[in-house]
Amino acid sequence: MIQTPYLLFLGDAPDQLAAKVAQGIRDWRPENAVGQLRLDGCGADVGLADMSLEEGLAAGARTLVIGVANRGGVISAAWKAVLIEALEKGFDLASGLHNLLRNEDDLMSAANIYGGTLHDVRVPSTAFPIANGVKRSGKRCLAVGTDCSAGKMYTGLAMDAEMRERGIKATFRPTGQTGILITGHGVPLDAVVADFMAGAVEALTPDNDPDHWDLIEGQGSLFHVSFSGVTMALIHGGQPDALILSHEPTRTHMRGLPDYGVPSLEALRDMVLPIARIANPAAEIVGISVNTQKLGEDAAMDYLQKTEARMGLPTVDPFRQGAGRLVDALAGI
Repeated sequence: MIQTPYLLFLGDAPDQLAAKVAQGIRDWRPENAVGQLRLDGCGADVGLADMSLEEGLAAGARTLVIGVANRGGVISAAWKAVLIEALEKGFDLASGLHNLLRNEDDLMSAANIYGGTLHDVRVPSTAFPIANGVKRSGKRCLAVGTDCSAGKMYTGLAMDAEMRERGIKATFRPTGQTGILITGHGVPLDAVVADFMAGAVEALTPDNDPDHWDLIEGQGSLFHVSFSGVTMALIHGGQPDALILSHEPTRTHMRGLPDYGVPSLEALRDMVLPIARIANPAAEIVGISVNTQKLGEDAAMDYLQKTEARMGLPTVDPFRQGAGRLVDALAGI
């Protein structure tokens, strides 16, 4: 078990989106985060008190969590001095990067000397079978995005919170490092061997009560040439009954791909539904989740209203407004 509370390490994250792991923990498990530690030049701020390692320890932090999700998932050389010092001072380290803590000799050496634990949450904890496509009992909802980091995880978490408050049977099923650090369980899907990804999603969302909903954390985008494979595995392995379209309206190009434009919600709708119906012929698109973080209140409300009128689906920012209307849309499924 990863010891809480955390000191969130933002390092030299160039922008807010690069610190999405820390931001997710800050937004969904604020009781587990005592502060943030930033290096010079850091372009992100999750709204916590800036602390040194000493101040974090004094505030009760037990684990230094790398809160950065950079392209390629690498441990920056610029971070090493802080990570080693943290182990020297008695912190454990936790990371969801592809570049594993345990594969860094200097970090392993420091952990062995000072007794710290290295937690690599992007390592599958079990072997998974190849997907068999057998229909499972229970219901499943999956958010799919026009781009990466468009709010799919926030959609699932917000719906899970709303459904629990209403007494509806629901379980959030994390498939990425941030969701796993927030909930303490899940499958790091993009670290599973490709042939077994859909099978891992089947294992993550097993048979359940007929009125139980699995809220599957979305990943990647069918339109993102770097990460479309993990999205396809979620769609076919998850066999969703309900799909939520996720979108961030201020982007001019795909995340990390300046030569690729962001597709429209119509294009996503028309692509994802036939693909989903291969595994579940009854799949339906029930709503739209829009990340309006970069829009002011009036602009956000105007965008949501116009999108709903154009698409004919309930359209909300579930973090800004709550997920009530998205949960309502599940009633007929």
